[in-house]
Amino acid sequence: MTGRNWAALLALCVGFCIAFASGSAAISQNHAPLSLETALRQLDAAAKDFHSLSADVERTKVTVVVNDRSTETGTILVRGDRMLLQMKAPDARTVLRSGDNIYIYNPGLKRVEEYNLGKNRSLFDQYLLLGFGTPGRELQKHYLVTLLGEPVLDDKKTAQIELTPKSDQVRNNISKIQIWFDESSWLPVQQQFSETGSGDYFIIRYSKLARNPDLGDARFKPHWPKGTEKIRPQG
Repeated sequence: MTGRNWAALLALCVGFCIAFASGSAAISQNHAPLSLETALRQLDAAAKDFHSLSADVERTKVTVVVNDRSTETGTILVRGDRMLLQMKAPDARTVLRSGDNIYIYNPGLKRVEEYNLGKNRSLFDQYLLLGFGTPGRELQKHYLVTLLGEPVLDDKKTAQIELTPKSDQVRNNISKIQIWFDESSWLPVQQQFSETGSGDYFIIRYSKLARNPDLGDARFKPHWPKGTEKIRPQG
């Protein structure tokens, strides 16, 4: 697959699959200003017993040049390197990631596209597994990490962290990522992804978060309606 096609596939997946730092018990608030070192330690602690997650998602794409905003909603399930994203109408689709394979099912077209990550897995994992139990020290391997402040968002005091990719390949797609973590639980309230070059960005908000739900293997197996066309894009 060409670099352009991989970038398009990555753009579809990124932002739905990056979001959750695996917060556990509520962490006591400190009246002193939060430091980056403290925030990273909290993420390290929160990651230790993360196994799975489910949530509702709302994604808004902002096209700056025409001042256009479009919003879509859906649900997401994550367990290990498996992910199931189901987006609602009008642009209904299912994105399933299981190991090295990604499936994109379009019910309107009755078609499913299958991609094998192969040598691109490490690139995708920087996005798709980011925050799903990722310790703070792991973030520092792949990103320049900056604490921007502690704004209040949805009546919650948050730690706003900015990630700048160290990899040139990653920066070709996303120039930076901002994550707002609720300091009482270290779960994300919101994320913003800035696309390289265009100035466009998308914002993802999360609700109805459930940490470590019981998600069986059957939830992450490719089951498509009878008559679905199966294709493997090339080039």
